[in-house]
Amino acid sequence: MDSYFATMPVVIESEQENERMLAVVEKLMAKGEHLPPEEEKLLKLFVRLIEDFEQRYYHPKEAEPLEVLQHLMEARDVKPTHLWEVFGSKGVASEVLNGKRGISKTQASALANYFHVSADLFI
Repeated sequence: MDSYFATMPVVIESEQENERMLAVVEKLMAKGEHLPPEEEKLLKLFVRLIEDFEQRYYHPKEAEPLEVLQHLMEARDVKPTHLWEVFGSKGVASEVLNGKRGISKTQASALANYFHVSADLFI
């Protein structure tokens, strides 16, 4: 079994624990269609724990969607070029990131998948 099974699912209490859990999620997601059912359940649990942490510590209710996006980009070292595909084009990504265009529900869903967070953060 892979080393991530040594990671017990616990409530995430720090950014360091969150980053560690994100690395585990990325490792699981890299398996794609080859993810066994038990690991798929583990993945869902880890994502839920990450979402819970981010809801509590990033205060999305107090922040505008663009602020949340900018914070996630900074925290995870995501460059605007990484989001071109998420937004569909360089131009749309630039307009959203510069506050000239709002985030649509479709884009919020794509961002949620990209960052492994709830789409509600971007709406």
